[in-house]
Amino acid sequence: MNTFCQKTGARPDVICVRRRDRPYLAAASGTALRAMVLCMLRMWQRGSVSAARLGTHHWPFGSAGLSLRRYSTEAAPQIPGMEYQDAICTLNTLQTNASSLEQVRRERSNPQLQLQAMRGFLERSGLTVEELDHLNIIHVTGTKGKGSTCAFTEHILRRHGFRTGFYSSPHLVQVRERIRINGQPIGKELFTKYFWQVYGRLDKTKDAHGGTMPAYFRFLTILAFHVFLQEKVDLAVIEVGIGGAYDCTNIIRRPWVCGISSLGIDHTQILGDTIEKIAWQKGGIFKLGVPAFTVKQPEDAMVTLSSRASEMRCPLWVCPELEEYQAHCGPLHLGLAGRHQRSNASLALQLSHTWLQRRCLPDRSPPSGSVESAAPRQAPPFKPSPIMIKGLADTEWPGRNQTLKHGAVTYFLDGAHTMRSMQACVHWFREAAVQHERNASGPVVRVLLFNATGERDSAAMLKLLVPCHFDFAVFCPNITEAIASCNADQQNFNVSVEHMLTRCLDNERSWHLHNSSGHTKGAPLLIESSLAPEKKADALVFPCILSALQWITQGRDSVLADPAHGELPVKPSVAARAAPLCAAAEVHVLITGSLHLVGGALKHLDPASSK
Repeated sequence: MNTFCQKTGARPDVICVRRRDRPYLAAASGTALRAMVLCMLRMWQRGSVSAARLGTHHWPFGSAGLSLRRYSTEAAPQIPGMEYQDAICTLNTLQTNASSLEQVRRERSNPQLQLQAMRGFLERSGLTVEELDHLNIIHVTGTKGKGSTCAFTEHILRRHGFRTGFYSSPHLVQVRERIRINGQPIGKELFTKYFWQVYGRLDKTKDAHGGTMPAYFRFLTILAFHVFLQEKVDLAVIEVGIGGAYDCTNIIRRPWVCGISSLGIDHTQILGDTIEKIAWQKGGIFKLGVPAFTVKQPEDAMVTLSSRASEMRCPLWVCPELEEYQAHCGPLHLGLAGRHQRSNASLALQLSHTWLQRRCLPDRSPPSGSVESAAPRQAPPFKPSPIMIKGLADTEWPGRNQTLKHGAVTYFLDGAHTMRSMQACVHWFREAAVQHERNASGPVVRVLLFNATGERDSAAMLKLLVPCHFDFAVFCPNITEAIASCNADQQNFNVSVEHMLTRCLDNERSWHLHNSSGHTKGAPLLIESSLAPEKKADALVFPCILSALQWITQGRDSVLADPAHGELPVKPSVAARAAPLCAAAEVHVLITGSLHLVGGALKHLDPASSK
């Protein structure tokens, strides 16, 4: 295996990594890519025998025919000498693998190909769609709140004594978070073991299939199914990635119950630019005869969902307000903050209740509405059991309406990245911040740390944040730190550093436009860049999350003040602007706009999350 790295002449921030049998381009920051290359070289140099096996496909399996028909309960050998970081570095190649990227481009124009390709990859990994029927799946989609709904549902059923599997995305700090057993991310050893089992089978069979390997999310979905089958979970809560109809999780044939959380406009290039088009995609998870529940939706979305349910002969129910359950049991307390979590909790109650009826009362059919009716029925409220009440109260879901207090600095973290979720975030933050400020011993400075990715309308989201009256607005890309490290879990090789920084500058300009009072000054850049001239203003752009957090906290957070972190030097003029942060009794920081930004912040603020 010959691996080499070279800087391309046209783009100094892009590194091209090539293998003889699989060229791919990784476009990201030079720092991030150097970290990837170091990881890859470490893997190949330390495990020369394993590297040879990867290159020549001499895997210790049976014949190709047998490997395709092997069921998940039969453990496959793993690659000796491979460690967790080796697995993550190899996984990251599926972000940039040329054949994977070509798959994505081809399937976007013909989305029906996505599920067809997924079935092929599933079979190559040794699994069958029939096996997935044994996972007793709860399948959940939506625009916002689907992850929180899954977290509530999983916790309720785990408290009932069931062994749960939970697949979600994206991860915040480590990719293992996406695949959970009994509420906890699978351990590094377990992840490594199962990763090489699945990757090995797919790599062994790729030559017979045009050299194709599944893209990043598709691979992780297959891995999650494999893990849940191997670990013999009683049920699996599966969160859809994007959309529903053509999402790779929709290879599931027979879920026990389906759910749809609040719908809104997001991922328009893939799902469509109207609420009706998006609802059509989300309703694609409906299955014949399988009960489905939805929270209250905009009228046009509800009409589309009703049509999809009727078309698929799926009984559809609309969840009651959470207050309606309380008539039977008194006030319900939720472990997740924010009023918008109440509809997610109601959906979780209906999903878990229906699953329990099917599991524990098989002779008693779950609610079945008329599939001929154009209108969904109202799901009846019921008296939640003490276990359900406790499950709702104890649910945790990091990065969503989360508060961390580190001495004089309080962090409010929420991965809101759509207009509706940002509206909910603003409502939550304004209420939570006021409560904390009442208990402060003196003046409080409010700071916004923001970034947004993809096609999302950053300017519109920033406009929603203006009424929060921040003293500083800080912008940075989703790069955890500027110092090269082998933290492969949080590396994204599909976006160039130039694009990320340009986005930050655009965000800063939008912020000034929203806050303008006759001036349009720009922010002092704390990085050397020719993207824009340096100007003075009350907003700042930093090169990474760590440097932004260090400037905001000014040494007042002992976790960030750890010498092991190092500190990026700043210009004296920029340091002087931090005087209000030093003088304030407390600093309140809202971190929002991107789950990836929140995850990068948590890596530094909660060191245990990286272990």
